Amino acid sequence: MLVQEITNHLRAEAAKVLVGQEEPFTHILIALFSGGHVLLEGVPGTAKTLMAKTIAMLTQTEFKRVQFTPDLMPSDVIGTQVFEMGTGQFHLRRGPVFTNVLLGDEINRAPAKTQSALLEAMEEGQVTIEGQSFPLPIPFLVAATQNPLEYEGTYPLPEAQLDRFQFKVIIDYRNSTEEEEVLRRHRGGGPNPHQLAEQLAPVLSADEVVALRRIADGVRVDDAIIAYLTAIARASRRSLDLSLGASPRASVAVLRGAQVRALMEGRDFVIPDDVKALVPPAYRHRIILKPEAEIQGVTPDEAVVRVLAEVPVPR
Repeated sequence: MLVQEITNHLRAEAAKVLVGQEEPFTHILIALFSGGHVLLEGVPGTAKTLMAKTIAMLTQTEFKRVQFTPDLMPSDVIGTQVFEMGTGQFHLRRGPVFTNVLLGDEINRAPAKTQSALLEAMEEGQVTIEGQSFPLPIPFLVAATQNPLEYEGTYPLPEAQLDRFQFKVIIDYRNSTEEEEVLRRHRGGGPNPHQLAEQLAPVLSADEVVALRRIADGVRVDDAIIAYLTAIARASRRSLDLSLGASPRASVAVLRGAQVRALMEGRDFVIPDDVKALVPPAYRHRIILKPEAEIQGVTPDEAVVRVLAEVPVPR
């Protein structure tokens, strides 16, 4: 089955549970298929958890959820070595990070020490406990959520950790038609959306997700696209709106995502539209606005649009 057909099948199955949110769902899929991670930002009640759980159900991957709180310890996430009196030996008690899809709910509620427990997992696909390294399952996706409005009692993620997320996905309110459909689905009672997600027909297996990643590696990226990606990143670093531009990791995030997006669109080569579609979610959490731009009301996405407008599109 072509990747385009698989993508359409995934979207059709997800629509049985999710109403609207096609673009955020697609960005999470791209991250899963390209080996990245996503930061989901939206107010409560916009189906962030449900979206991550739905993807896990559709790909037959294991799903675990961690509610980040100020008293959460790193060992609560990655696990710890436990001494057994009967055998006189230590054994590993695995934390919830040992899964395929990890939902880190309200990640900015936990202190930096606990947030950093995910750094090695996200970057290297392993965790180190008591000096011993343990590999994580493949595929491995961290979907972390945060509320964009309530900052009291939170610990903002540092730039180094934000840079580990391939995309920052904004999950906004649905339009009026979609919101009415949500209410219709709840009108008659019955299973809640999370129960319905567990009943979805699988579309892929974990092994097939890994195989799809290998297919994406073979998608052609011309030198003109490489130059375009580089030019966008360099333009962001000299933007009058920004005090911090995009890192090289941001360009890699767009490149890997563009290869997957090309497959989803039925192509075996990347075009500029693939790049332009993924620059905003790959850049918005990595750039920092200058104070004067913030005073003028410029948003990160608007700054990114201005950067894109400065760079000639390859023919």
